[in-house]
Amino acid sequence: MALDLNSGDYKVFRDSFRKFIEAELKPNYDRWEKEGLVPREVWRRCGEMGFLCPWVEEEYGGAGADFGYSVIIIEELARYGTNVMFPLHSDIVVPYIHSYGTPEQKRRWLPGCVSGEIMAAVAMTEPNAGSDLASITTTARREGDFYVINGTKTFISGGHNCGLVIVACKTNPQADPPYTGVSLIVVEEGTPGFIKGRRLEKMGLKSQDTTELFFEDCRVPAGNLLGQENMGFIYLMQKLQQERLVCAIGAQAAAEKMLREAIEYAGSRKVFGKPVSRHQHNTFKIVEMATEVELGRVFIDRLIEDHMEGRNIVKRVSMAKYWITEMANRVAYQCLQLYGGYGYMEEYPISRDYRDIRVQTIYAGSTEVMKLIVAREMGL
Repeated sequence: MALDLNSGDYKVFRDSFRKFIEAELKPNYDRWEKEGLVPREVWRRCGEMGFLCPWVEEEYGGAGADFGYSVIIIEELARYGTNVMFPLHSDIVVPYIHSYGTPEQKRRWLPGCVSGEIMAAVAMTEPNAGSDLASITTTARREGDFYVINGTKTFISGGHNCGLVIVACKTNPQADPPYTGVSLIVVEEGTPGFIKGRRLEKMGLKSQDTTELFFEDCRVPAGNLLGQENMGFIYLMQKLQQERLVCAIGAQAAAEKMLREAIEYAGSRKVFGKPVSRHQHNTFKIVEMATEVELGRVFIDRLIEDHMEGRNIVKRVSMAKYWITEMANRVAYQCLQLYGGYGYMEEYPISRDYRDIRVQTIYAGSTEVMKLIVAREMGL
């Protein structure tokens, strides 16, 4: 039986989260976009309502829910155009602590991640190392009971607000091949030598604080190492399946939102005496978009089911991440065109949607990197 995220307990949860968006996010989102930051109290409120890391076990403050509840949160944020980074925190960063942390580390950090007292980020990208994680140059040198971290990270989502950041660094810079020298170390806010740099000005997703991070002789307890030393690259690869699925789910829901709103607008706006949507060229464009969006929905729903059942979907999720995000960008372009000059005005949501969707083909692995992964999975 196919997974139905619109019935039973799923529907109750979806309705509850929609009310949270309507009451807490939408009235303030324009202001956060201008300020370039979502206040920390919003995260605490989200945690109080049970919308952060719902999959975490009850012993750590979570609800022990399945991934379907995370899917609902990702979809509804996209459908309302409120791109707050709850999914990044809940479904991309915190799983590293849950999967590779020691019992003590999990008791120490997970309850705060669930409550919203701790906002988590992951620092992989560097000024000269993006998708090629094996080329990072940030180092962590062991000195007794501490690691001393030195290096620079950039494009770190949530970097300004984060209470802890998982840092990918080289604990063995001489490792051959290089990826075998990467480790993951948790650095907490306030640690001497951990410096949060400027918030970066971006094309879109302006309310998401994206920051440069600096580590200058940053001394971190050795007990903050996640998992085993020099296994960090493997851990990152193991978690990228869900990260890319999260991106594809958000892009799919955004495409559905843009198309739905464009159809409503094109049906009400008249040009040359008839609705924009009734001109044959526009009608065909809408049908083409609707077809692509429908294909994306069928694909992503199947991947969600397979992921929840524990299947390996690396090849197909890489396909989905590249195809659905590219499709969403095509939809954004064509939808904005249907609005004419009004689509270029900030008062219409399509203007923001058009800017926000662009990065989806870049972060979490660019379209080109996804194609390389698929090719390797195919033995090409």
